[in-house]
Amino acid sequence: MYPITDMAMELKTGSIRRKTEHTVRTDITLDEKDARRLGKAQGTYITVEADADADNDELVSSLADGLKETSGRADKVLVVGLGNPHLTADMLGNLVTDKIETGERIKALRPSVTGVTGIESFDVVKGVCNVIKPDVVVAVDSLASATVSRIGRAFQICSSGITPGSGVGNHRIRLCYETLGVKVVSIGVPLVVYASTIAEECGGKPDGKLSELIVTPKDIDYLVDRCAEVISKALSKAFVT
Repeated sequence: MYPITDMAMELKTGSIRRKTEHTVRTDITLDEKDARRLGKAQGTYITVEADADADNDELVSSLADGLKETSGRADKVLVVGLGNPHLTADMLGNLVTDKIETGERIKALRPSVTGVTGIESFDVVKGVCNVIKPDVVVAVDSLASATVSRIGRAFQICSSGITPGSGVGNHRIRLCYETLGVKVVSIGVPLVVYASTIAEECGGKPDGKLSELIVTPKDIDYLVDRCAEVISKALSKAFVT
């Protein structure tokens, strides 16, 4: 049985592409067989892990490189901040759209969540794409990890889009080329972990009840703000400067 996680590197071994004193970049490619076996989308997954002493500029540069590699040439980018703006651990996407500098090349959209607006995020994004016709959509969302140490420290880029809410079992319509008709890249950071994961890491036995309990760190406010700052700068470096 596979762990409950959005992180591809926790499901399949990848290859280390770049390693510095404080960061490690790992690339993983899931083919059709892998995707079917793991329940994930096909595509390339780039994960940049940073330790507590990592310099933000170093992290930003590594993420910007990954975004450019997965997006290709893009003169107009739509950054979509997914998640519930009223829940700290789920507001990463919203904070990124707050922090990023928009203009001719970068547009920003915050569709919120169906529980707040009554409208599917997909419908909002599809409508905006039909009007502004971006070259690429970059979806930003909070993720779930099966490793406590990766919370707030592992940034994942996916070349084939994202399914909002998948990390907490609330799957919505997938944002990808097949559904939107435009290239979709996603970037996110794990900010939650299941209680069952913590129990197993501490040597306990899996408990069905714990798989319904989602946990965040006590410094989640700081973590989500820092991660949003890093991602917004990486987006600007990748598509503007």
